[in-house]
Amino acid sequence: MQIAKDTVARIHYRVSSLDGQCIDESAPGRPLSFLCGAGQIIVGLEEALVGKQAGDRVEVEVPPERAYGLRDPDLDLAVPIQAFPPELRGRLRAGMQFSAPHPRRQQEMVVFTIHGRRGDEILISGNHPLVGMALRFEVTVESVRAATAEELAHGHPHDEDCAH
Repeated sequence: MQIAKDTVARIHYRVSSLDGQCIDESAPGRPLSFLCGAGQIIVGLEEALVGKQAGDRVEVEVPPERAYGLRDPDLDLAVPIQAFPPELRGRLRAGMQFSAPHPRRQQEMVVFTIHGRRGDEILISGNHPLVGMALRFEVTVESVRAATAEELAHGHPHDEDCAH
């Protein structure tokens, strides 16, 4: 069976920057499962995997536009500390994350990361840490199968690690 919309693929992967620095990889014996067409992996990688089957090996460079996108300057903000709940103000630290509406598209929720503090302002960004980067993927397809009706309804695979 080939990877296509509404199939579940299990892959072993390594992702690196174009200069070869490893960014992430699947743990030995623990492939990543994804439901093709459900937006669970970056578009450029999913496109490169469509049509592949168990045993296939793929190496692909994914440009930023097909990975985590280009930097959105509207998502790099300095927010007055008074905008945060009083009980949190003393505990705000770099690396903490929270969800909030996009500053210009209120219907869109964004995960923001705190990067630091400047006086009475908290510096945050809703841009993904890999935004603007071209990425190199090395992937081996372990298996491909049809998704179950339940997986399609839930929008993700139900493997042994699934909490359902």
